[in-house]
Amino acid sequence: MRITGRLAVLILATAPLPAIAAAPTDATVTRVAPDKVRISWKDANGVDVLMSDHADATAKASTVVATDDRDGAHEQTVRPGERAYFLLRDHKSGDAIRVAERVLPLAQGSNFRDVGGYAAAGGKHVKWGMIFRSGATPMLSDADVQQVSGLHLANMVDLRSSEERQLAPSRIYGVPYNAIGYSMAQITNAMKATGTPANAVPTNGDALYRRMPDMLAPQMKLLFDRLLDRSGPLAYNCSAGQDRTGLATALVLSALGVSRDVIKADYLLSTPNRHPEWEMPWFDPAAYPDNAAAQMFARPKDAPVRPANPLYMPDGTPFITYALDQIDKDYGSVEGYLDKKLGVSAADIATLRATYLE
Repeated sequence: MRITGRLAVLILATAPLPAIAAAPTDATVTRVAPDKVRISWKDANGVDVLMSDHADATAKASTVVATDDRDGAHEQTVRPGERAYFLLRDHKSGDAIRVAERVLPLAQGSNFRDVGGYAAAGGKHVKWGMIFRSGATPMLSDADVQQVSGLHLANMVDLRSSEERQLAPSRIYGVPYNAIGYSMAQITNAMKATGTPANAVPTNGDALYRRMPDMLAPQMKLLFDRLLDRSGPLAYNCSAGQDRTGLATALVLSALGVSRDVIKADYLLSTPNRHPEWEMPWFDPAAYPDNAAAQMFARPKDAPVRPANPLYMPDGTPFITYALDQIDKDYGSVEGYLDKKLGVSAADIATLRATYLE
């Protein structure tokens, strides 16, 4: 049969387009059992799944656990407490993306998360296994302590007040510990809107968030100093791992070129991933008469712990928006704040991106 030029064009126009080869997208790893994770992705082609216990492992140094997988998901057995990193490689092009569990599956931890994987400056992604955010860690189980030890942390930065650290010292040992003292009274006072009575009940929201960037500048500078040390993986925390830690994460991710929409989405992950019952052990407030944090966290011994509250205003605005808006108003941008308030220069930002992006 002879095919005319017009018919050939019609056949080509209606024929299925070949799959475009590129790295998989929308990759996630979710713990579905103590010894099993589910890796999910999107790709027009089959995907090879490779596993390693090293966050920077090459394909050659990883173990192939699935080949040319076309259903967009793979369940993989892991040892309980094992932190596994996966390379998802397009079977056709060889282009790959790395992914790991966002939340560490700690039995008695709260909101302990890896901030890796987010799309960042220059078409790169934040490295997995290098920057961790968390709630307080005073009640980790022995197995949790062992799991955190496997992260090989080179530094911890504790953003909590002096009083909180007295009430709930961390159970993470053997890691250089960094903190700058201040009183919890500074936080509770900042939670009151301007013009409210001195005895008003502190509430979380825009008032606190607009004040935090300047109020916590020494702690934020400490965090960036340790990141710029480039000595290895780092974790930072406050009590809930959401407000002070949320600001810290917004600044770090901004410096790495992550979009604000992604920063806000990461911030809102705190509420479902908090476990307030593991953030502060019970204590007798009478034993701490001069401790401002004791007055805030005190509860009857048998009373249930307050659940995590949503981190947005009634209109749906995430609280972190107010901190970022205030930074833009006062300093022009996050980069301006980092430079003028923390002494983190454009050259420092380039160093951070070279160190923490891949």
